[in-house]
Amino acid sequence: MQQTLTIGKLAKKANVSIDSIRFYERRGLIAEPMRTASNYRRYPLDAAARLRFIKKAQKLGFSLDEIKGLMDLQHDPDATKADVKERTEEKIRDILERIQALNRMLSALEQLNESCDGHGSIEECPILEALAADDGHGCHH
Repeated sequence: MQQTLTIGKLAKKANVSIDSIRFYERRGLIAEPMRTASNYRRYPLDAAARLRFIKKAQKLGFSLDEIKGLMDLQHDPDATKADVKERTEEKIRDILERIQALNRMLSALEQLNESCDGHGSIEECPILEALAADDGHGCHH
C-alpha cells in the first residue's frame, strides 16, 4: 500500500494550515485526496512538495490562478521552458508596474505631508483639505 499522510501531518510537513490545504483543494491546486472508509482524507507524500511550490510562488507574487497555470505547464508534454519564462517575465512586468504605482503614491503622500507643519487647529489642515478637494483626480476604479 502506498504511504499517505493525514491532512494534519501534511499541514505540518508543508508548514501550511489545514484550512489552506482544503482551500487549495477547492481551487484545484492540489488533487482531491483519496478517502479512508471513515471518510478521512489521505494525501500522497508528494502533496507536501506541491504545497511548498504553491507557497514559494505566492511569495514571489504569483496569484493562485497563475500558480495553477505554472503547475499545469509542469504536466503538459508540449510545454517548454520558454512558456515558463514568459509567465515569469509577465510577472516581473506586473511587479514593476505596481512598484511604479506605489512610488507615485509615496510621492503624493510625501507632498501632502510636506504641506503640513503639524501645528495648529485641524480645521485648516492642508492634508485633509487636499483629500477633500474636488480636483477631478478622484478615485477611478
